[in-house]
Formats: sequence, structure tokens, C-alpha cells
Amino acid sequence: MKPSILSIIQKLLKTLARLTLRKYKPGIIGITGNVGKTSAKEAIYTVLGRERKVRAASKNFNNELGLPLTILGNWQDTGGVFFWGKALISSMWNLGLKKKSYPEILVLEYGIDHPCDMRKLLEIARPHMGVVTPIGDIPVHIEFFAGKEGLIREKAKLVTQIPATGFAILNADNKASVEMKDQTRAHAITYGYREGADIQISNFETHLESTPPCVTCKLTYNGNLVPVRIENAVGKIQTYTAAAAAAVGIAFGLNLVKISENLSYYKSPPGRMKVIDGLKGSIVIDDTYNSSPLAAEEALDTLGDIKAKRKIAVLGDMLELGKQTIEAHEKIGKLAAKNAKVLITIGARAKFIAEAAKDAGLPQKSIFVFNNTLEAGRALEEMLKEGDLVLIKGSQGVRMERIVKEVMAEPKKAKRLLVRQDERWFSKPGMYD
Repeated sequence: MKPSILSIIQKLLKTLARLTLRKYKPGIIGITGNVGKTSAKEAIYTVLGRERKVRAASKNFNNELGLPLTILGNWQDTGGVFFWGKALISSMWNLGLKKKSYPEILVLEYGIDHPCDMRKLLEIARPHMGVVTPIGDIPVHIEFFAGKEGLIREKAKLVTQIPATGFAILNADNKASVEMKDQTRAHAITYGYREGADIQISNFETHLESTPPCVTCKLTYNGNLVPVRIENAVGKIQTYTAAAAAAVGIAFGLNLVKISENLSYYKSPPGRMKVIDGLKGSIVIDDTYNSSPLAAEEALDTLGDIKAKRKIAVLGDMLELGKQTIEAHEKIGKLAAKNAKVLITIGARAKFIAEAAKDAGLPQKSIFVFNNTLEAGRALEEMLKEGDLVLIKGSQGVRMERIVKEVMAEPKKAKRLLVRQDERWFSKPGMYD
């Protein structure tokens, strides 16, 4: 698509989205951060969607094209030669109707890649409530910013624009997130493990041996305590997801018992610390949706905390880190040496993971370096043994889900269980095919 045509479509979508919001006046929840944005979106949708009419952004509809599409209709994909014409005509038709059923609440992701991205998105839709997920010391997408502080300031614009009658939902354990409390006029609700968090998380446990595998925790608010269970997924990030959704539920007047009940229906999205049966009696932790330093650290810590006969880390490049690329990958390599017995890396940047792991004491014979996902997948399949626990993680462009498909026990379920399984992704090559 020519840039001029794309620009025209963006302007039309922006105008139509703003007119739609002006007509129907839904409540808007905006989500930003570094790790767990999509999971938080799905959990919030689950908590509120059983009580109110809610629409959440589909897939990664979080930019100047995706955000308006969510506002204008429940579009699931942008494929097809006639899609944009259909979307524009449908949106204009709906605006012309005297009365149309429309969601009471929109749950939107605000994706930031470049300076001024947040301003452009806020011009389309200004939230009444903002949710900030954890932001790492080396955040993803930092490549196009002068430094971490610039990226955090860009993300913080979300909470600075929330009205005084709104709410800012902030992670109490994350310095960058909690410091936004001083930058908003809105009422702040904090969530996390830290003493003093409004929604406090405790008693986190992983149950890999249960059927299905799950994580459990307890959430406390105003002296009231409820249990939470999230199935077929592992990792502490799942508890942050639940707590953020609980904070939103509290802001909307739900009690903690009802929130816990609604969270029992939540399913972690594909590629986000999902537990999948692997070949030869192995277990795979599929965290292939994307990667960043903080997310990779969380995933490796989870791998280290779970008991298993042998732990294998399969790690691909982390992208968009700019001048901090080498430092970030080396840090992950040191952590991999601590938490895994075998390391497989894929990609030019991930070689720094392998080198740092070797320097940290992981034997050279336990480190395998590849530049091709298919070769890495076949090598992993060869070495798998019963009782192995395998973490697979990398940035979207590396297409690490192809390795999961190679070693999952039931590849026929790939379309349902894995990320990027539609025709558009099948025809799009990865960096290391």
C-alpha cells in the first residue's frame, strides 16, 4: 500500500473513530506498559464482560490503524483486498443510524514504538481509566528513543491525560509504573506484591503437576481476601495480570468475590507462558508471542523455580533494543546459565546470550547456536527426553512458535494453541527461516 493512501485511510479512520466516540460515549480503558499488556486486556475483558457490554482490542490492534478499528467495529483481521473499503463504508453507515447497539466499555491497547506515538493515539481516544503494566530497565521499543526515560515519559502521557474523575491502575512493584502516580490527576489504584499495594498479591504458587497445570495466588483488598487460579499457564506475570484486572473491577464497583469468580473464566492468550505437552513426555512453556529483557528475565526465573529433571532454554533474538542490544542479551545469558542445563539460541543477537552463558559457567557442550528456526527445532526434537521442561521465547520477528510446533505432542492443535497461525503469517517469512 502506497504511503499516501495509507495516510488518507489513517485520517479517515481517526475522524470516524472520534465521531463514533462522540455519538456513543463509551467508557474507555487504555493499557500501556512493557510486559503483559495483551494478557491484561484479556483479563479485564473477562472481569467486566460478564457484567457489562464490553469490546476489547483484537490481536495487536494498538496503533493508528488498529485503535480506530476497535472503536469502529469488532474487526478480527485486516486481511483481504476489499477490507479497508468495507471498514470505512461500514463505519460511516453505523454513524448514520439513529440508534445502534454499541459497547458500554472499550478496552484498548496503546502501543508505543516511536516518540509522539502516544499523542497520536490519545488524539483518537482519550481514556477514562489507564492501566500500566511493568516496564523493564531496558524496555522493548527503546531503539527509537534517546533512552529509557524518554520511552517512559511517552508511556506516561496516557495517565497524564486521564481526567480527575478517572482511575490510574499502576504496578506497585515496578518503579517506572508507580512513579506515574505523581503525574496524574486521576485516583490511583496500585497492585502488586509490595506491602501497601491497594490490591496486594500473595501466596503465589505454580502447580505444573496438576491437571491442567496452573498458577494460584490470593488477592487482598480492604482486608478482604480471595483465591485466584489461572489454568494452562505459569509465571508470576499471570498474577500481575489478575491483580490489574481486579483493580479495574474494583474501580467499576465490583466486589472482590465477583471479580475472583469472573477471573476463573480467564484464559491466558497463546504464546504467553502457556503450558503445552511436548514430545517424548516433555513439557513446553510457550512464551513465543514476543520478547523483551524484562519478559525474558521473568520467563527464565519461572523456569528456574519449577522442579524438573532437565531444563532447556530456547531463546531467540530480542529486537528493537538499539544500542543496549549487546548488554541486554548478555544479561539474559547469565540468567540462562543459572536456570537452565541446556541452552539453544537462534539469531545473530542471541549469540551474545550463548557467549554470556558460557562465561557464566554453562558448559560449551550444553550450548547450541543456530541461525535457522527449523534447524533449531529439529535439534531440540532430537535431544528431548522424558521429564524435560523447555522454555521457548523470542521476539516476534524470529517466529519462535515454529519451534513449538516442531516439538509439541499434538501439532494438529497448533492453530488453536499457538500464536501467528493464520494464512497471513504462514506466507510471511521470519528473520531466520
